[in-house]
Amino acid sequence: MFQEILKTIQAFDTVIIHRHGRPDGDAIGSQVGMQQIIKENFPAKQVYMVGDNPGFYGFIEGSRMDTIPDSTYHGALAIILDSGSRSMINDDRYQLAARTIRFDHHIFCEKIADLEIIDTSFESCCGLITEFAVQCDLKLNLIASKALFTGMITDSGRFRYDSTNSRTFRLASKLMEQPIDTNELYRTLYADDFSAKLLKAKFILKIRFTENNVAYIYTTKQELQELNVDTFTVSRGMVGTMSDTRGVDIWVNFTETEAGVLCELRSSKYNINPIAVKYGGGGHAKASGATVADKETAMAMLADLDAMIGENK
Repeated sequence: MFQEILKTIQAFDTVIIHRHGRPDGDAIGSQVGMQQIIKENFPAKQVYMVGDNPGFYGFIEGSRMDTIPDSTYHGALAIILDSGSRSMINDDRYQLAARTIRFDHHIFCEKIADLEIIDTSFESCCGLITEFAVQCDLKLNLIASKALFTGMITDSGRFRYDSTNSRTFRLASKLMEQPIDTNELYRTLYADDFSAKLLKAKFILKIRFTENNVAYIYTTKQELQELNVDTFTVSRGMVGTMSDTRGVDIWVNFTETEAGVLCELRSSKYNINPIAVKYGGGGHAKASGATVADKETAMAMLADLDAMIGENK
């Protein structure tokens, strides 16, 4: 399949790269990595990246998005990265392209592209793209290597999650053949200023527990406005405050927004993906997300997570 995808990329003069909205390190890392791989190996091609603002991950070199008209898609190839469903993809103009490809490591929900490589055994989409580059003997420059390595770090939880395996380290080693400054990278990713530590402390105090010890945090729209921070910082950024709590195997962070209640589901033991899918979301077995209409629906999701633990006691 890698060779078929490579031949398809070679056949197009214009390539446009998409990924999911509200991007994390893997989404931006894979997007930048793919763009740089194509530019490095096929310099005559026009390669664009589209999507919403990279936010925190704008520190990744080369992560600035392109603004392109619809006409750019005529006769072009669109590559969709790190997106388990159509609803996740930021900028639905990929449908205007002459042909589409998807690389993904989420649990399969639906067919999106003409050619698809979906492999849930990879810890990250960045890992999957690195394997593509290695198998196809494609050159990896420094910008690509740093971006892909960043996504591998963030989606593997600094190589802690059980999706990490010997292949993860083999591919990370390949990327580190370029002079990546890991000290600088880790400081950028994980060093907090004092205000961020205070914010985490506030959220730790907000943690509550269900009867079966599902940890959860619920943030209202008013609370979010009063905090004066972006939604990503609260929704994706604070879910980790509940991890590594002894006796807690499932935790979920609810954040009210104008678009609905953002739900970030995590587990150290159980497959919580079916519950995310039930509520219109998706993701991985132990890390999934969804957006629901209101608090009542969010609490129904919480009850389902609580019941999951109760049934497995």
